[in-house]
Amino acid sequence: MSVVIPAHDEASVIGRLLEGLTTDPRGHELELVVVANGCTDATASVAASYGASVTVVVIDEASKIAALEAGDQAATVFPRAYVDADVVLGVAALLALADELERPGGALVASPRLEVDAVGAAWAVRQHYRIWELTDYRRTGHIGSGVYALSADGRRRFGRWPRVIADDRFVQQLFHPRQRRTLDDHAFTVRSARTLRAHLRRSTRIARGNLELPGELQHAGAAPGGARAANLVRRVLVRPDLWTAFAVYSITSTLPRLTARRQVAEQTEPLWARDDTTRVTA
Repeated sequence: MSVVIPAHDEASVIGRLLEGLTTDPRGHELELVVVANGCTDATASVAASYGASVTVVVIDEASKIAALEAGDQAATVFPRAYVDADVVLGVAALLALADELERPGGALVASPRLEVDAVGAAWAVRQHYRIWELTDYRRTGHIGSGVYALSADGRRRFGRWPRVIADDRFVQQLFHPRQRRTLDDHAFTVRSARTLRAHLRRSTRIARGNLELPGELQHAGAAPGGARAANLVRRVLVRPDLWTAFAVYSITSTLPRLTARRQVAEQTEPLWARDDTTRVTA
């Protein structure tokens, strides 16, 4: 399996990921490709310090999409995983993805189960994720948000990477839920934003990225918006302990969508809205 890791100024965290992937005895079964894109820090040298087990590609453009393109050009085998530099992920999960994607009749796109680490985050951020876990988006073949993998047939579903923010949402919506697989026995971890302000900025970026997708991909294979909302309300109504969290979620999910729509309507230049609250020294 090839593992493409786009990395923009991730020197403080990429070592955590690479350490786990290169010290595991089965790590030799992975082809690791780090694409340092538009970096102004030591991302490339940190990645190179892991020796011949990591191929480091350096490009000038600070763009995740350009990095994915460069990573595809450098990678040589399938299945192929696309992994954010700041996640926590082990070799076993990646090899399980490869097994699923190579299995006759297996999925075309797959991801380990996502776990959000909200320990130490603001109270409102923690409440948001308590409800987010109950959404249809999370419960119906959720792919991405840091790690996803494609079989060779799955990667042929599209050509060049589109110039969108939400590459993971783009990939997920290319496939019917029956063609996706979330590996419940394997997980990867993403840290939530530590502050409410950082959370709202990141959520606005995600919402804008979703709006930039072609209309047919924004909710492909999903129930209509009203039905998704009704499903969530039904799950919360039977849990009085979640009613306060739901009130918070209603605000923290609505505000970013409204802001994103205004940005698109005003044709505001998109910002990456990097969340530095989760960048810690490796």
